[in-house]
Amino acid sequence: MINKEVSNVKAAVEGVKDGMTLMLGGFGLCGIPEKAIAELVRIGVKDVTCISNNAGVDDFGLGLLLQNHQIKKMISSYVGENDEFERQMLSGELEVELTPQGTLAEKCRAAQAGFPAFYTPAGYGTEVAEGKETREFDGKMYVLEPAFKADFSFVKAWKGDAAGNLIFKGTSRNFNPNMCGAATITVAEVEELVPVGTLDPNQIHIPGIFVQRIFQGENYEKRIEQRTVRQKK
Repeated sequence: MINKEVSNVKAAVEGVKDGMTLMLGGFGLCGIPEKAIAELVRIGVKDVTCISNNAGVDDFGLGLLLQNHQIKKMISSYVGENDEFERQMLSGELEVELTPQGTLAEKCRAAQAGFPAFYTPAGYGTEVAEGKETREFDGKMYVLEPAFKADFSFVKAWKGDAAGNLIFKGTSRNFNPNMCGAATITVAEVEELVPVGTLDPNQIHIPGIFVQRIFQGENYEKRIEQRTVRQKK
């Protein structure tokens, strides 16, 4: 059994260079690889393309990379909670490619499975389809979407073992599993790293073959993106 464990986050992001394309898992602020993001901020990598469902908030998640102007292009589905993202996009400082959420997930999964492209009805007849091949199947029009090509994929899991087997929890299962194995190198950070053989094989969501590096993070911050409470009567 190959041991995928690395000693710390510094070793986990080794090889990340300026101009690379990075996938980052999570949904909103749930299940984001926050330790890897913090390390990317620390090492000052720049001109990167980030593929992520969202762009974090101003002071957390990918928002930290945006504050430092380290991101050249964002490929996202939902970006409504980040004022700095809005400012950079409107000023032309940041290149943005908005993608339907299901299409974004499938472009990750296609890369994971080794498919070069797939047809989807989402976006046909809109700006999303401009410049792309379209085709009719059974009387319905579809758009050909290419799979993503990324250098690194950073994901966050609840538990993992030294072989890279992963278990996700709750909402973090939305994009993280699809991004495993969808890049040249997949880095998994976990809240709990256990010995090989500890995890129940029936509970594993992603097998270790899709992961190249794994490390245990500490002191994860459980952020709530928007808190709504009932008015006190």
